[in-house]
Amino acid sequence: MLGRFIKEEDAVGTVELILILVVLIGLVLIFKTQLTDLMNTIFKTINSRAKTV
Repeated sequence: MLGRFIKEEDAVGTVELILILVVLIGLVLIFKTQLTDLMNTIFKTINSRAKTV
């Protein structure tokens, strides 16, 4: 009985982890263009400031 309870707890943790990953992947897919624009802006700023050093 105790062994089955421990196994059930592990399964719940796995399901929670999978749900968190699904939500994060969904957010990345939804905001893909905004994230790409943000990263491009950041890298352009880094490159332009690196040339002045």
